[in-house]
Amino acid sequence: MKATLSHALSDNFLGGSPLWYKQAVIAFLILNPILLLTVGPFITGWILIIEFIFTLAMALKCYPLQPGGLIAIEAVLLGLTNPNGVYKEVIHNIDVILLLMFMVAGIYFMKDMLLFIFNKLLVKIRSKIIISLVFSLAAAVLSAFLDALTVTAVLISVSVGFYSVYHKVASDQASGKYDNSSDDHILPVNYQDLAQFRAFLRSLLMHGAVGTALGGVATLVGEPQNLLIAKVAGWDFGEFFMRVAPISMPVLVCGLLTVIVLEKMSWFGYGATLPENVRNILKNFEEEDSKKSTNKHKSQLIVQGIVALLLVLSLAFHVAEVGLVGLMVIVLLTAFNGITEEHRIGHAFEEAMPFTALLVVFFTVVSVIHTQHLFQPIIDLVLNMPEHSQPIMFFIANGVLSAISDNVFVATVYIGEVKAALDAGHITREHFNTLAVAINTGTNLPSVATPNGQAAFLFLLTSAIAPLLRLSYGKMVWMALPYTIVLSLVGGICVLNFL
Repeated sequence: MKATLSHALSDNFLGGSPLWYKQAVIAFLILNPILLLTVGPFITGWILIIEFIFTLAMALKCYPLQPGGLIAIEAVLLGLTNPNGVYKEVIHNIDVILLLMFMVAGIYFMKDMLLFIFNKLLVKIRSKIIISLVFSLAAAVLSAFLDALTVTAVLISVSVGFYSVYHKVASDQASGKYDNSSDDHILPVNYQDLAQFRAFLRSLLMHGAVGTALGGVATLVGEPQNLLIAKVAGWDFGEFFMRVAPISMPVLVCGLLTVIVLEKMSWFGYGATLPENVRNILKNFEEEDSKKSTNKHKSQLIVQGIVALLLVLSLAFHVAEVGLVGLMVIVLLTAFNGITEEHRIGHAFEEAMPFTALLVVFFTVVSVIHTQHLFQPIIDLVLNMPEHSQPIMFFIANGVLSAISDNVFVATVYIGEVKAALDAGHITREHFNTLAVAINTGTNLPSVATPNGQAAFLFLLTSAIAPLLRLSYGKMVWMALPYTIVLSLVGGICVLNFL
């Protein structure tokens, strides 16, 4: 009886994850207390960060919330941080949490309009280079006025819609319920087209995800850390844009040129075109959908379009925090489109809530970084360098740290230290403005290297679309590599020449 119960407990631990993965997590949990006693909290803190990154990298083996959560709980028990420190980090980032809770759900109720628009674009634009540019540029422009997570949620909703339309037909399950996560019923004749369609959607999603970074760096509302930096610096929307433009605009142009090169040369997993059979199926779906369209459906699309316009205006003029605007979107769309049943509303929150929980776990790790001052040596090193070298060094240091940690936290730490130096009279106001720009661009651009640095990338990696398109952590890092190189080099050159 005991053996059976023991076996059941072993099987239940992290569910269907591979045995080696379960053993690795257990080893981490055993190793951390030993390290704390032998090498101290500083080194243990850095090893804990590496362990947490490992759980993110293995997101397709096991959702990071469980193994990462166990590591975070142990960090609190070991005294590497405390519950109050975690709570402070959560409160400090409440705008991001509200964003995930409400804005992503609000986008869910717009998916019919988004699918309608993007389906027409996908069917009508035959050039892969042009459609890739449309996705990247649209993501960049939207991210300049919306949050990158919101734009990523749009891209995910659209991609899931495209994928489900084809997968249903390819598995000969055109009617009734079906499982789009399983290829068991895919007809043999459709295997090659499905694989190519996955590669096509993967590349569009990555172009779009990087596009959110290209646009997000440029404005005060583009990323959470932008708003944080602007508040400390005392910049309004216009001043922020003008100060960052000498770096953000050249980077945007070079980022779009990178799209063309990658698609033209078919490098780094790009270049896959939309199979003609898939195009025909999507075209037929669009035509049938148009024929079945009733006045009720048309009125719903009109309401979604009006609310989308209100959304853009509300965020552009920052009438309220992004999450609260998202709640307004939910209320308006459900009220005027007749969605009043609790279970129908509940579906909108299924995508975002697991990631919201994961983000709070991530804030626990950030609290460890803060409590143990893990980045302090790097900060001290940069601030002690000659003044003319500081902008590029801040750009590099922020870029490296943001690639492995949370860019909001990195920006918070650096801008706080620079503001303290300004208040103490160690630097001039103009030099402070220069360093603030370097910090902003450093946390936004090189951080596209990994999902750890960009919340939008992490959201994409842990979303429902990632396993459907076989988009793993390693694949995402590989596909982001050319962008990382271009954005970092161009950004660094602009920092050297214009700051």
